[in-house]
Amino acid sequence: MSRSARPARTVVVAASAAAGALLLAACSPTTTTLPYAASDGARVNLTDSVRGLNLMVVTEGEGMPGAILGALANDSAETVDFELAPAGAAPLSVSVPAGQTIYLSAQQDGDQVLDATIDAVATIPGTNLEATLSGAGADEDFFLPVFDGSLPEYADYLPEASAPAS
Repeated sequence: MSRSARPARTVVVAASAAAGALLLAACSPTTTTLPYAASDGARVNLTDSVRGLNLMVVTEGEGMPGAILGALANDSAETVDFELAPAGAAPLSVSVPAGQTIYLSAQQDGDQVLDATIDAVATIPGTNLEATLSGAGADEDFFLPVFDGSLPEYADYLPEASAPAS
């Protein structure tokens, strides 16, 4: 009787393990349905319709000027005044009309592109810079990734630099 019980036990154990795995898989979230920053920069959601997209800093080094790259999007029905305040630098103020997106760059190449250069970056490339984005009555603290010109896609965005800020 022990020989015929083994195959039945094996089938029951295998079926239980498969059912347990299916139950656990059903409880895990589908991460592809969650909003995320699929880029090098940071995403900051102030409200459902007001946000910062792909925000980052490009600089030659600590204490040097930095170019803020990314976009400020306003899908609301009102003009929104954004303020981006990186640690150790003067804040950047941008007014974004209703339903518009303003792209931030170190180069002016269109009506919807704003030259967004800060006077000094308070950390070295390869780290994150503390910052606060405000707008539409909301404030969000986040980290701006800091890059240098070693990646070819960011080399053209390095701001003109003369000497480190004191």
